[in-house]
Amino acid sequence: MRAYVAVGSNLGDRWARLVLAARALREAPGVAVLRASRVWDAAPIGPPQPRYLNAVLELEAARTPPSLLGIFREIERVAGRRRDLRWGPRTLDLDLLLFGDLVVCTPELTIPHPEMCRRRFVLAPLAELRPDLPVPGTGSTVARLLERAPELDVAPIGGYPL
Repeated sequence: MRAYVAVGSNLGDRWARLVLAARALREAPGVAVLRASRVWDAAPIGPPQPRYLNAVLELEAARTPPSLLGIFREIERVAGRRRDLRWGPRTLDLDLLLFGDLVVCTPELTIPHPEMCRRRFVLAPLAELRPDLPVPGTGSTVARLLERAPELDVAPIGGYPL
């Protein structure tokens, strides 16, 4: 199943964390990294903190969404992620944005990601990969959601370090 994951980091060696995420996903059983967006520099949302590097990876996953989420959490743990403060700074953040055309709403997982339609730093890199992709439950494509997303200080700064 085709899946899209947002990758973000704003603590420590942010570029190295992006490399770690892609490498770990390539090594995960039942997961293939197909493509990557450019890396975007973005202002943070939430409490005062450093700027983020954000990107989106396109995956082919022969796993269930909860299983994929488990892989993401383990990669974040290896990268030193702590969950102390909502929307706080993080060494690595992996968010499952879309998983085929599935709509999932459980206490552990919501697909499409519930905040993606309001986050230019997610939609801009996703639109590089699939602007025409319909986002389930919205009646819109990624490109149309990006057109309506709130303005945010976000700009592409380079290729994903795969």
